[in-house]
Amino acid sequence: MSEPTLLSSFPIYDLHSHTRASDGFLTPEALVLRAVEHRVGVLAITDHDTTEGVQPAREAIVKHQLPLRLIAGVEVSTLWENHEIHIVGLGVDCDHPVLVAFLEEQTARRHARAEIIAERLEKARIPGALEGAMALAEGGAITRGHFARFLIAQGKADNMAQVFKNYLARGKTGYAPPQWCTIKQAIDAIHHSGGRTVLAHPGRYGLSAKWLKRLISHFSEEGGDAMEVAQCQQAPHERTQLARYAQDYRLAASQGSDFHQPCPWIELGKKLWLPGGVEAVWQRFPEIE
Repeated sequence: MSEPTLLSSFPIYDLHSHTRASDGFLTPEALVLRAVEHRVGVLAITDHDTTEGVQPAREAIVKHQLPLRLIAGVEVSTLWENHEIHIVGLGVDCDHPVLVAFLEEQTARRHARAEIIAERLEKARIPGALEGAMALAEGGAITRGHFARFLIAQGKADNMAQVFKNYLARGKTGYAPPQWCTIKQAIDAIHHSGGRTVLAHPGRYGLSAKWLKRLISHFSEEGGDAMEVAQCQQAPHERTQLARYAQDYRLAASQGSDFHQPCPWIELGKKLWLPGGVEAVWQRFPEIE
């Protein structure tokens, strides 16, 4: 199961990426231009709890006559067993009233959490965090990533990993427990909008094999459609193991860079291929395109 197969080698599918509409560094226009530069043929924009980056990306594709198919997507934050779990929606109708109302609720939850983070940083003698994070968000969905960038600019840390470890991770000064929706609520909203649901980056939640299988089982039982199997940067044998889980729980397989900004190890389309024996999400659900 370790060799790439033709089903994901051409065109390159990258079904997880971010723009400035949430915590990405590039505009939607810059993102689609970069995707083409890196030979991506099918791109999903999946900003955190918002679809605001999709329409500008569509307009940029037309403007520049790009050879790129765009999938409208979103990455929804959920809470399961006290863990923040992300669910990607692919092929959503951005204007569907159920999805619109649902994402408005998520935005309210996100802003409430941001206010708590800012209050806790204020008590730690770091003032202006909310205003700083909101300025960096530029009207988009505010995330912990924006707080991290603010803290780096304030000289509190040298990089994102360091600032999360010292300020924003569970138990640290600026941590605020999330109050997200359930996995089922996310799945239902995405399905109502005509989309398909993908369990995002399952290897990144720090779960033991036992708990990871419990998560995947729960996601499948609630009507989930697929899980991410392939990413740019993975632990040895993780891709093969996730492919087995996808088979075991009868989920389609997805792949995505989770691109936020240009960097050497995470890039649009980089090392994205699926092991043999799995069914690609775009094959099982061709309507997402």
